[in-house]
Amino acid sequence: MLEVAGIESGYGEAQILRGVSFSALPGEILCLMGRNGAGKTTTLKTIMGLLQLKAGFIHLDGEDISHIPAHTVAERKLGYVPQGRRLFGELTVAENIEVGLLGSTTKRRETRERVLELFPRLRERLAQRSDTLSGGEQQMLTTARALCIQPKVLLLDEPTEGLQPSMIDLIRNVTLRLKDDGVAIVLVEQRIEAAMALADKVTFIENGQSKESVDSASLKQDNTLLNRYVGV
Repeated sequence: MLEVAGIESGYGEAQILRGVSFSALPGEILCLMGRNGAGKTTTLKTIMGLLQLKAGFIHLDGEDISHIPAHTVAERKLGYVPQGRRLFGELTVAENIEVGLLGSTTKRRETRERVLELFPRLRERLAQRSDTLSGGEQQMLTTARALCIQPKVLLLDEPTEGLQPSMIDLIRNVTLRLKDDGVAIVLVEQRIEAAMALADKVTFIENGQSKESVDSASLKQDNTLLNRYVGV
């Protein structure tokens, strides 16, 4: 389980997060929602150790990971799919996957096969440079690389951004499969329809603070909170 309590962080002297709290359980998809600039991506970066935590704490399976380096966080099986894909463009698909496998503590060949089973198109592109892939294929590869550590918790930042409908369907199906496998997923998704199709719970963030957490079923019956925090 991932537990985030009262975290504060930012960029240099600029404080962005002023108290964000939520929890994600195994086999659960929690969506962070809020307007642009609310602090959603900053929250994920702070959890991963990419930004310095100034206050609060982050627990993973009961272990305090608040102040450990990002590569050590990954060793605890916390995966991260950043916004904008962030691949090693000069490396091939196969080489990008190998980079992900460096963090794997289990049998790498079996892990590689499992990842390619989820994204069969990548198997056809193994020798191709990643910067020549389509946007959808790059998103597949970024996700596949994160899955190489067989995460217990997966952070997904805008995974459907700029994708065509067929690719959105694929990413959604893979996300639901991971949920069925017991992975706890924290999702940032601006597309309300896509978010509501996946989320079990929603935590709203405004001005760097978590405001309200509700189950998605209640939001489907009453969109008052969506109007308040997202402006739908």
